Amino acid sequence: MKITNEINDLHADMTSWRRHLHAWPELGYQEHRTADFVAERLASFGLEVHRGLGGTGVVGVLKVGDGPGTIGLRADMDALPMPEAGAHAHCSKNPGVFHACGHDGHMAMLLGAAQHLARTRRFNGTVHCIFQPAEEGLAGARAMIQDGLFERFPCDEVYAMHNWPGLPPGQLAVHTGPVMASADLFEIEVHGKGGHAAMPHLCLDPVVVAAHLITALQTIVSRGNPTEAAVVSVSQLNAGTAHNVLPDTAVLRGTARALSPATRARVEAEIRRISAGMAAAFGARIEVHWHPTYPPTVNHAGPAKRAARVAGPLFEAVHTDLPPTMGAEDFAFMLEARPGAYLWLGGGGVGLHGSRYDFNDAVLPLGAALFCALVEDVLPGQGLARSEISQ
Repeated sequence: MKITNEINDLHADMTSWRRHLHAWPELGYQEHRTADFVAERLASFGLEVHRGLGGTGVVGVLKVGDGPGTIGLRADMDALPMPEAGAHAHCSKNPGVFHACGHDGHMAMLLGAAQHLARTRRFNGTVHCIFQPAEEGLAGARAMIQDGLFERFPCDEVYAMHNWPGLPPGQLAVHTGPVMASADLFEIEVHGKGGHAAMPHLCLDPVVVAAHLITALQTIVSRGNPTEAAVVSVSQLNAGTAHNVLPDTAVLRGTARALSPATRARVEAEIRRISAGMAAAFGARIEVHWHPTYPPTVNHAGPAKRAARVAGPLFEAVHTDLPPTMGAEDFAFMLEARPGAYLWLGGGGVGLHGSRYDFNDAVLPLGAALFCALVEDVLPGQGLARSEISQ
């Protein structure tokens, strides 16, 4: 395919960029060196560069012709707070910080697409290359939006892709509707009355209340509507300091996930209802602290169909029937604000967030080619038929 062949010429550059970014990872809202690297390359390609959205975000603008259409392409920039166990030459040089989710590859693909689009200019309209900070739990997408991302850089449609080790290289997954779940955190404080563990009748044991509460919370999913996917996981129970002392308080912490806003709201309401009932049953006092983080990532039908069609000539297989995952992604905020789609790019290899994960450089040209093909389809150049764009 024409685009793929042209992008292959940039494979060595993209690999070099990716490995440099991998070697110098930075945590969310601290991506200063990363932002400098991205901005310098965008400027060298001839894009208009804007910085500071969402703290460390970067937007590169490329306008060709007089078309009013606009498209946004997004890559995430931050790394994870974990050590790397690999032994390759480009291992992290920042101890305890590691690109274990492939954001280094996402940036390299978008930089490659930006360079190719600036060089070929086979579209008519405006492309906004969005390099977003703080995807890993810190809501950098929301921060950029709150800083006026889509007012300053309007996008008729917005796209992002994530490497997906569960798919072989050369394959792509496109969902219509939910792709990934919401992610909310909860903390539940169970207040009882502490005392000597040998005299429980003189106490109100919060550990026993917490144990009953943990069991009851599991009915939200197991006895809820089986057609509504959800997860309620209590991941922490903290209570007590000695074998022979019943504590005053036990604290539960965990995460709740859902694939729709309605199910998300139901899960929160059920956690609060069950906690109140348990407090009444035992005579304890229970406080629920709910911390919403990311909404569900839900693709819009039109952009999803476009992505699947455009990807067809570029990939060995395009899957449109894979189930969503209960992981979360803050591109969800952008899809709440603008039509678009979030795509899974097959990468093979070790799973995400593993200590030996490394982005598969072989798929860099495919990701960059897909970004470019989407631009040329959304913003067709004057006199260029859509049937010619993907050839």
